[in-house]
Amino acid sequence: MTTIKLHNSKTRKKEVFEPIDANNVRMYVCGPTVYDRAHIGNARPVVVFDVLNRLLRHVYGEDHVTYVRNFTDVDDKINARAAESGRSIAEITGETTQWFLDDMAALGARDPDKMPRATQYIPQMVEMIEKLIADGYAYAKDGHVLFRVRAYKDYGALSGRSVDDMIAGARVEVAPYKEDPMDFVLWKPSSEDLPGWDSPWGRGRPGWHIECSAMSYELLGASFDIHGGGNDLMFPHHENEVAQSCCAHPEGEFARYWLHNEMLQVEGKKMSKSLGNFFTVRDLLDQGFPGEVIRFVFLSTHYGKPMDWTAKKAAEAEATLRKWRTLTDGVEPSDSVAETVVSALADDLNTAGAITELHRLAGEGDAANLLAGAQMMGLLSKELGEWAKGVDLSAYEILLADTRAKAMETKDFSDVDRIKTALIEAGVEVRMSKAGVELLAASGFDVTKLEGLL
Repeated sequence: MTTIKLHNSKTRKKEVFEPIDANNVRMYVCGPTVYDRAHIGNARPVVVFDVLNRLLRHVYGEDHVTYVRNFTDVDDKINARAAESGRSIAEITGETTQWFLDDMAALGARDPDKMPRATQYIPQMVEMIEKLIADGYAYAKDGHVLFRVRAYKDYGALSGRSVDDMIAGARVEVAPYKEDPMDFVLWKPSSEDLPGWDSPWGRGRPGWHIECSAMSYELLGASFDIHGGGNDLMFPHHENEVAQSCCAHPEGEFARYWLHNEMLQVEGKKMSKSLGNFFTVRDLLDQGFPGEVIRFVFLSTHYGKPMDWTAKKAAEAEATLRKWRTLTDGVEPSDSVAETVVSALADDLNTAGAITELHRLAGEGDAANLLAGAQMMGLLSKELGEWAKGVDLSAYEILLADTRAKAMETKDFSDVDRIKTALIEAGVEVRMSKAGVELLAASGFDVTKLEGLL
């Protein structure tokens, strides 16, 4: 069996992955808060953990993996969006949840096995909070329930910080109902105009962190294999999850392996609305970037490194995918995935290394193994291929090659330059060498601009 190694954020080192139960490998990934379109930074963990899900199923079997990703559908941001828009919370969360699923499907991401919504698990959250209070890890005051951070001796181990350092280096909410500034909210009161549920502490709603602990326990148990998300969630969200889960269920270890993806930049800068470089996934799709191209760019960088989205990378990805799709057209994938591709992915999800192996297979003309390896990574699928159909540049390659051959004899290259210019303006990458002519449809390819050229 393939040995998988993963960089465990908890131990800060790469470790051999050993599942608790090889017949049911369990993974939980923090999902979106559904109040707006997902931006491209939100999409990175979806693609990263989609590939990990595919790898786990390849190694342990399709029916031996349980992948859970939640939807946060109770949150102050959602409440604010409802208040400013005049629309109901249910309408907003229902619409944005479907937007998210549609946009992630456009990137080739499979739906997880379970996609729980926070509002479906309020009773389980209340039950967990009651146990934390009974065991002395939480307290109720003024309609709030808070977790006693200093009661959990290992608080800060995941993010590598001490409680005192956190207080000194961060803005923490000081409130009269808190025993300690670092204590965090498990339950808070709701006014009549806000979503609320009956509880032993009055009508209210859960804090952000308790939902993932309650849902992961209900669906995966007190101990499970992998917990993933962006590294911006390591503190406080994941740190708080660990604390409340381990205190509520000391019989378990919560998540054994923690994986965190790095953040995303745009053209070398942090994505920001103020810089005008803020894009949702739908923005890119509407601008003509195929979902498969977006996915390829994401996978070209290791998940543990910052990823830079650039127009140049997108153009290169599109050209590569067009070439690969041409090579594999009409070909059936091999029955097994090339060991070099699997090994790269098994080495801490080295997607960039796996893509290098796909380039090698393409260069060798091994279409069947190229297709099998690419499809394991969610590339070259039939579902994502509509954008690349109908692009056959072979006639233009012959035209340019013949024209260049005549020009070599006459020393008049004006026709060569004219054809080359027309191709470039139509969005075609022109490669000419001693070996011949190669044309690749690049980003923004417009076949109508080639009319009359043949």
